[in-house]
Amino acid sequence: MKKFVLSLLFFSLLIGIAGCGTSGSSSPSQDNAGSAAPAPAAEQGEQSLLDKVKAEGKILIGTEGTYAPFTFHDASGQLTGYDVEVVTEVARRIGVEPVFMETQWDAMFAGLDAGRFDVVANQVGIRPDRQEKYDFSIPYTVSSAVLVTHKDNTTVKGFEDIKGLKAAQTLTSNLTDIARSHGAEIVGVEGFNQAIELLVSKRVDVTINDGLSLLDFLKQKPDTPIKIVAKDPNVAENAFLFRKGSGELVEAFNKALQEMREDGTLKKISEKWFNADVSQ
Repeated sequence: MKKFVLSLLFFSLLIGIAGCGTSGSSSPSQDNAGSAAPAPAAEQGEQSLLDKVKAEGKILIGTEGTYAPFTFHDASGQLTGYDVEVVTEVARRIGVEPVFMETQWDAMFAGLDAGRFDVVANQVGIRPDRQEKYDFSIPYTVSSAVLVTHKDNTTVKGFEDIKGLKAAQTLTSNLTDIARSHGAEIVGVEGFNQAIELLVSKRVDVTINDGLSLLDFLKQKPDTPIKIVAKDPNVAENAFLFRKGSGELVEAFNKALQEMREDGTLKKISEKWFNADVSQ
């Protein structure tokens, strides 16, 4: 009987020990599961482009550098022009240094898309198709397109006469849309200067370009054998161009531009280059 009781007690003791072992081994397993899937940390908000620009102390500006009087190099090689002065003043008011990155017109949009620039300052016309993809500041220039021919040309007197003729145009410009709408054959160029060169050498028949640019060019080089034969009745508004989602930076630009209008700075820069206020 004693042996039976001792055997029963021994058996109960073994069951108790086994039970404790099972309980102990399961706890670490549950802890590991908990540590493998911790509660997600709160996501940090993305830094805005304005914050990035201010943190770096500079803003990257895409521009041609060959489009007088808006963005070009003077006799000393210094980058200057109406757009350059306006955006430099905007940058000063925001509190950052302007860093200009020169490129061809048709490469400017791709450069902005790729993040090479923070903004484009190059007389970019506000158009519905561009507004779908990009952000714009408020306008800082208002201008009209003009039709230009060689001085020897006596057949082209208006836009209706350019159907089937060769027009030297930058491929993505709104001025090119005007040429296409009148049936011209587009000859792609890198910028204003090349368009004029082709026209002077009679390798193209016409070019449609910005009226302010043409007036300034003829003022600087009055002997160039070209002439303005017609003016487009529509007025174009030009503004600074940004990637979509640059809201705070656009707002900062708009605030600076509005202040420049109100204190006369924008008018002063405009009259320096055109002897007239072309900002509104």
